[in-house]
Amino acid sequence: MLNNIGLPGLLLIAVVVLVLFGRGKISSLMGEVGKGITAFKKGVDEGKQELEDQAAADAKDVTPEAETVEEKDKA
Repeated sequence: MLNNIGLPGLLLIAVVVLVLFGRGKISSLMGEVGKGITAFKKGVDEGKQELEDQAAADAKDVTPEAETVEEKDKA
Protein backbone atom coordinates (compact mmCIF):
# COMPACT_ATOMS: atom_id res chain seq x y z
CA MET A 1 0.00 0.00 0.00
CA LEU A 2 2.73 2.49 0.93
CA ASN A 3 5.16 1.23 -1.68
CA ASN A 4 4.04 3.69 -4.37
CA ILE A 5 4.04 7.01 -2.45
CA GLY A 6 7.16 8.51 -4.04
CA LEU A 7 8.63 11.97 -3.59
CA PRO A 8 5.54 13.99 -4.68
CA GLY A 9 3.36 12.09 -2.23
CA LEU A 10 5.80 12.67 0.63
CA LEU A 11 5.97 16.37 -0.18
CA LEU A 12 2.18 16.59 -0.21
CA ILE A 13 1.98 14.86 3.17
CA ALA A 14 4.63 17.24 4.57
CA VAL A 15 2.74 20.30 3.34
CA VAL A 16 -0.56 19.05 4.80
CA VAL A 17 1.08 18.36 8.17
CA LEU A 18 2.72 21.78 8.13
CA VAL A 19 -0.59 23.50 7.38
CA LEU A 20 -2.50 21.53 10.02
CA PHE A 21 -0.03 21.89 12.89
CA GLY A 22 1.89 25.04 12.03
CA ARG A 23 5.59 25.71 12.01
CA GLY A 24 5.89 26.15 15.79
CA LYS A 25 4.28 22.83 16.67
CA ILE A 26 6.35 20.93 14.10
CA SER A 27 9.54 22.57 15.38
CA SER A 28 8.81 21.69 19.01
CA LEU A 29 7.73 18.17 18.05
CA MET A 30 10.98 17.55 16.17
CA GLY A 31 12.90 18.88 19.16
CA GLU A 32 11.16 16.36 21.41
CA VAL A 33 11.87 13.56 18.94
CA GLY A 34 15.53 14.58 18.94
CA LYS A 35 15.64 14.51 22.75
CA GLY A 36 14.04 11.06 22.73
CA ILE A 37 16.58 9.72 20.27
CA THR A 38 19.42 11.18 22.33
CA ALA A 39 18.06 9.61 25.52
CA PHE A 40 17.69 6.25 23.78
CA LYS A 41 21.28 6.34 22.52
CA LYS A 42 22.51 7.30 25.99
CA GLY A 43 20.59 4.38 27.52
CA VAL A 44 22.00 1.94 24.99
CA ASP A 45 25.55 3.18 25.65
CA GLU A 46 25.06 2.91 29.43
CA GLY A 47 23.71 -0.62 29.07
CA LYS A 48 26.62 -1.61 26.87
CA GLN A 49 29.10 -0.11 29.35
CA GLU A 50 27.41 -1.95 32.23
CA LEU A 51 27.71 -5.26 30.39
CA GLU A 52 31.37 -4.61 29.58
CA ASP A 53 32.09 -3.71 33.21
CA GLN A 54 30.36 -6.88 34.40
CA ALA A 55 32.33 -9.00 31.93
CA ALA A 56 35.58 -7.35 33.04
CA ALA A 57 34.76 -7.97 36.70
CA ASP A 58 33.99 -11.62 35.99
CA ALA A 59 37.19 -12.03 33.98
CA LYS A 60 39.36 -10.58 36.77
CA ASP A 61 38.24 -13.13 39.36
CA VAL A 62 39.49 -16.35 37.72
CA THR A 63 42.59 -17.11 39.80
CA PRO A 64 42.21 -19.75 42.49
CA GLU A 65 42.76 -18.67 46.06
CA ALA A 66 45.96 -19.77 47.75
CA GLU A 67 45.61 -22.52 50.32
CA THR A 68 46.25 -21.55 53.90
CA VAL A 69 48.49 -23.51 56.23
CA GLU A 70 45.47 -24.84 58.12
CA GLU A 71 43.90 -26.25 54.94
CA LYS A 72 47.16 -28.04 54.06
CA ASP A 73 47.30 -29.60 57.53
CA LYS A 74 43.72 -30.93 57.17
CA ALA A 75 44.56 -32.65 53.85
